[in-house]
Amino acid sequence: MTAKMEVRGLSAWYGAKRALDGVTFDVGENSVTAIIGPSGCGKSTLIRCMNRMHELVPKAKVEGQVLLDGKNVYDLDAVAVRRRVGMVFQKANPFPTMSVYDNVAAGLRLNGVRDRDTLDATVEKSLKLAALWDEVKEGVDASGVSLSGGQQQRLCIARALAVEPEVLLMDEPCSALDPIATAKIEDLIFDLKREYTVVIVTHNMQQAARVADMTAFMYLGKLVELNRTRDLFEKPKETLTENYITGRFG
Repeated sequence: MTAKMEVRGLSAWYGAKRALDGVTFDVGENSVTAIIGPSGCGKSTLIRCMNRMHELVPKAKVEGQVLLDGKNVYDLDAVAVRRRVGMVFQKANPFPTMSVYDNVAAGLRLNGVRDRDTLDATVEKSLKLAALWDEVKEGVDASGVSLSGGQQQRLCIARALAVEPEVLLMDEPCSALDPIATAKIEDLIFDLKREYTVVIVTHNMQQAARVADMTAFMYLGKLVELNRTRDLFEKPKETLTENYITGRFG
């Protein structure tokens, strides 16, 4: 599997507190990689370093490299990196004063796109990719926050896809959703890897088993094990991994 992103010796701090300690792993192109581990182990910090959002936190610091197609993202323009490496957050956060249409078009407009035909086509395509178009096509002028929680999360995914990222980072995108909405997001993640590289942080090990090709287990800021998902759950190499997935801690 060709690596789309390569994390090399990555460490990160919030002030004096170390959140990541020398993390190294590869993210395969057109695949889903899940990151699991107990609360506070560094999962969210890791993906925030992967698109340079970590540096937006006051007194945050990063050492090491994150390579995107072989180039260190910390040597590239940060805004360009975040366009290529999109992020979907734990809590759906549609822009409250904007319609469904304007939520999806927001990133394009920020990038200077004004042509209505281009905006219309991209909004429709993005909503279709996010499996939301059929539910909202008659109401794209309605407020984004008028949608259900699961629809709002898919709207945020459509918004991220509209600027045509190459990688999509998802930070526990189903944690606030009911089982039906969660199933829709999981089906969507499975479909998205045809066109995108996906990294998902999840507390839900069953979710990782369902959607991920590769799974990484983290503990206390370190990467303990990375393996094919089935192998990691059925034949973990590390005792720490086995203890976590069998419920002995975490």
